[in-house]
Amino acid sequence: MTDSNQTSRDNVWRSGGGYRPHAFDPWAHPELFRDVLMRRMLAFLVDLLILSVPVILATLFIAVFGIVTLGLGWALFWLLSPLSIVWAICYYGLTLGGARAATVGMRLLNLEMRTWYGEKPYFLLGASHAVLYWVSVSILSPLVLLVGLFNGRRRLLHDVVLGTVVINSSAATDAVRTV
Repeated sequence: MTDSNQTSRDNVWRSGGGYRPHAFDPWAHPELFRDVLMRRMLAFLVDLLILSVPVILATLFIAVFGIVTLGLGWALFWLLSPLSIVWAICYYGLTLGGARAATVGMRLLNLEMRTWYGEKPYFLLGASHAVLYWVSVSILSPLVLLVGLFNGRRRLLHDVVLGTVVINSSAATDAVRTV
């Protein structure tokens, strides 16, 4: 491959004008993407547990409150679904958009999310990442995980659409993080 072909492959158009290279190269730094898919699945299970505990506690509270109020409190059950969605969006938005760029499950498994050009995500990107994930899983079921097997950066479908990448934070060096 010639140098001009290498330059055109590594550079990607950006909206501010000019080109911005991909920050994480799977061929130059394969350790950044080693076991990422398996860790992401385990991190998802941890996050699912964290998300479900407040919802279960709220369900139990409403059930007991309904008994105490002779059935009137059970009318609050209609709030459970919308509040669960708001809770999940806030959780993902605040954790992925936070200083560590990772949910609690991702932190336990040494993962972090970055944009394709290396920056940390922000609240809206973290929240939309969760929404797009749940929508894609609802439509494609677990087949969404197959996309990660066919690309070097182990990006899932919603990662590709949003321009994010998940890396091993334990393998990331300071030089790679600040790109």
